[in-house]
Amino acid sequence: MTTTTHETTIESDPTVPLVRIVREFDAPVAKVFKAHADPDLFARWIGPDDGRMTIDHHDFRTGGSYRYVHAGEDDEAAFRGTFHEVRPDELIVQTFTYEGMPDGVALEKIWFEDIGDGRTRLTSTSLVDSFEGRDAFVASGMEAGVVQGFARLDAILAEA
Repeated sequence: MTTTTHETTIESDPTVPLVRIVREFDAPVAKVFKAHADPDLFARWIGPDDGRMTIDHHDFRTGGSYRYVHAGEDDEAAFRGTFHEVRPDELIVQTFTYEGMPDGVALEKIWFEDIGDGRTRLTSTSLVDSFEGRDAFVASGMEAGVVQGFARLDAILAEA
């Protein structure tokens, strides 16, 4: 199995409380999208390397919802949201809430773009309700979890 690690770009917008994540994968859009849609695949790659991810539920459809729990050595963090729009191989629009801060809700859009040669560009934006909330989101260790998770996704996408 050969995997290539691509750079993950994570930017905070200076004018709105938004975080933009861009990453390319050496796999077709359908395969990258499936890794988001299939709860068993999703649990294998989402989040940081330490600990274990458990999917409580993953009703992946427009109007559906999700909840998952990351258990580390010393802590546990749960996340939940609803899927507002699911367009296969194109777009996911969802909310995202860390249950430790239940008043905070981010609106996320995840685009899947075919960039040719069986490759995909994923662009994800998370709009938070304040700059303070956005900055706390970024300072939470989110970057390490995203980068580590995408590296595991590379390995899953390289499987036959």
